[in-house]
Amino acid sequence: MITNEEEARAYLSQLAGNTGLERLERFARLLRAENQKQNLVAARSLDSLWQRHLADSAQLLEHVPRETNVAATAPWMDLGSGPGLPGLVLAILRPEIEIKLIESRKRRAEFLAFCRRELGLANCEVLGCRLERVERFRASVITARAFAPLPKLLHLSAPFSTDRTLYLLPKGRSAAQELDQANGDVRAMFHVEQSLTDREAGIIVGRLGNKAGAKAC
Repeated sequence: MITNEEEARAYLSQLAGNTGLERLERFARLLRAENQKQNLVAARSLDSLWQRHLADSAQLLEHVPRETNVAATAPWMDLGSGPGLPGLVLAILRPEIEIKLIESRKRRAEFLAFCRRELGLANCEVLGCRLERVERFRASVITARAFAPLPKLLHLSAPFSTDRTLYLLPKGRSAAQELDQANGDVRAMFHVEQSLTDREAGIIVGRLGNKAGAKAC
């Protein structure tokens, strides 16, 4: 369990290497500065930025099978990227993977595009529109930190999903409750993993199988 900023930095340094860690440092500075202009994250959470936001995003990689992580042939997709959590952090940590950040709010999309340029993330694409307007593609991994309730999220993302698409959905302290309230097909295909950064938080992990997302609502 990661319980403080020192442990979070140590955890990320193992994942990132020198270049990645330097980019995370720069991203942290950019996020702090932008949060003074628009409310990207709760101001109080900036005191534990590395634990609450950076390590919390990075831990999703713990649930990606090695073959998906290293040899993905389809892009990863992050829904409702907001300030780049988790999508931008994942793009920093996995420069070999193409990641598409979906963010419909104009100012947040502009911030993501600015970070992409400043950090030199050639593997990252920012799509500043609603998901319904994004051109369809097959995603190998779909992440979303605060996008929508689980049934709506699965329904909207189903056109981008195959039976091999991996969903990694940090849901905080509502994870178990959201999954319990889903229909039986969804409960059979997804499970909750313990968060490394919050003892009471969880991550919903799984695959949609035979396009069950179309009836997830």
